[in-house]
Amino acid sequence: MRALIQRVSRASVTVDGRVTGQIGRGLVVLLGVTHADGRAEADWLAAKIAGLRVFDDDAGKMNRSLAEVDGSLLVVSQFTLYGDARKGRRPSFTDAAAPELAEPLVDYFVEVLRGAGFTVATGVFGAHMDVEIHNDGPVTMMIER
Repeated sequence: MRALIQRVSRASVTVDGRVTGQIGRGLVVLLGVTHADGRAEADWLAAKIAGLRVFDDDAGKMNRSLAEVDGSLLVVSQFTLYGDARKGRRPSFTDAAAPELAEPLVDYFVEVLRGAGFTVATGVFGAHMDVEIHNDGPVTMMIER
């Protein structure tokens, strides 16, 4: 699994003109799934993201976790994180998991985070989504398991 994480002041997802998920302060997680991924990778990644200390403390140092700032998450499935553009100009997505594997794993990932007590909003798997991200910092990082 691969996650592109952005610390945000707010973010939202709109599908067909309807907001399907929105958060205030927190993290946007653009989540990609590959063929070999399973629940172990989802558990590890959820725990890693939940514990990341990427929010400023009183001294301005990134020292606080999502829970410590009462933040939320917006999880958006993003198969293009496994795009390979090394050859030619059209990316290949053969490393991205098929929807039959990816969708249940994305759902599981979200449930793990909710089970840990976090508020988690989502996009709509497989839909064309307009994602509005107000990156705070900016703070953006890639985490892979």
